[in-house]
Amino acid sequence: MRVLLLSGAFSLAFTLFLTPLFIRLFKKLGWGQFIRDDGPKSHHAKRGTATMGGIIIILGVLISYFTAMLIEQRPFTPSPLLVLFMMVGLGLVGFIDDFLKTRHQRSLGLGGWSKVLGQVIVAGAFGVLSLQFVDRNGQTPASTSISFIRDLPLDFMKLGTFIGIAVFLLWICLIVAATSNGVNVADGLDGLATGASTFAIGSFVVIGFWQSNQSCFGGSDAADQYKCYLGPDSFDLAIVAATIVGGLIGFLWWNTSPAKIFLGDTGSLALGGALAALAILSRTELLLVLIGGLFVMEAGSVIVQRAYFKITHGKRIFLMSPIHHHFELKGWAEVTVVVRFWIIGGLLVAAGVGSFYLEWLSR
Repeated sequence: MRVLLLSGAFSLAFTLFLTPLFIRLFKKLGWGQFIRDDGPKSHHAKRGTATMGGIIIILGVLISYFTAMLIEQRPFTPSPLLVLFMMVGLGLVGFIDDFLKTRHQRSLGLGGWSKVLGQVIVAGAFGVLSLQFVDRNGQTPASTSISFIRDLPLDFMKLGTFIGIAVFLLWICLIVAATSNGVNVADGLDGLATGASTFAIGSFVVIGFWQSNQSCFGGSDAADQYKCYLGPDSFDLAIVAATIVGGLIGFLWWNTSPAKIFLGDTGSLALGGALAALAILSRTELLLVLIGGLFVMEAGSVIVQRAYFKITHGKRIFLMSPIHHHFELKGWAEVTVVVRFWIIGGLLVAAGVGSFYLEWLSR
């Protein structure tokens, strides 16, 4: 428990106290936000605000996690390292996108398919690595079964080794692309994606801690063995989740309205990747629909808007998508939209964690 608290505290202190230094550095480098002309007019005042704040969170998480683990002399395990690999990999994809935007001063950096290709490459590498590193109990970090609150009987390997691995990697790419793009779409108002990610990723501190206490390999009481969890490194996943949450809370101090710095695609893709990795490695993939429900709502509003626009030849359901802009254009203050969306996100996370616990009780 001490290493979890230590890592989270280090990360919080890093982003809280060092973000102003990075803001000045980013402004000197000319890394300012470009604002869409077709967006809400109130956003034009944000033009030039420092962006790529995800770099600060990623650095804080990496330094804090490894420092705390070394101080506590805790051995490194594969699962949290895979979460960090996903976070850094997608952060790099987002950085390239952000850098192109700031360099050319336009709202489009990487093309849509180029960004998806980057996500697929990182997710595919993560998927391959997640089936390596067999522990002493014969468990790998990820399972080839589709999972909800624990693995379901739907195992891709029943299709045969080659086809099973291929379909598994496709499944991983789908989860990662959907989650990272969902967080990316939600990153349109000051503090919205940061606060919502804090709730969502924070849920995996609870889930990882509970799974470690109820592990099938010595963590649970003999009477509760039929309720236990098979995933390895559960407590280490809780540690890395706590580290990310600490970094997000410290960063939110500077990212809340009026924001002094934005996440950028560097941050939103990295956070989405970390959230997806935590769900995959904790065997709670489908539960992510609830835990990341706000991001599902945001991305869904874009999909519905575009589909309706094409079907009806120019008509719209929302005044603007993603849906948070719809409420802005209806006259809601930005802070009002953000806080109410945080409430929605928090309730969905509570429903997800509650479902996780109720499943254990029902068994």
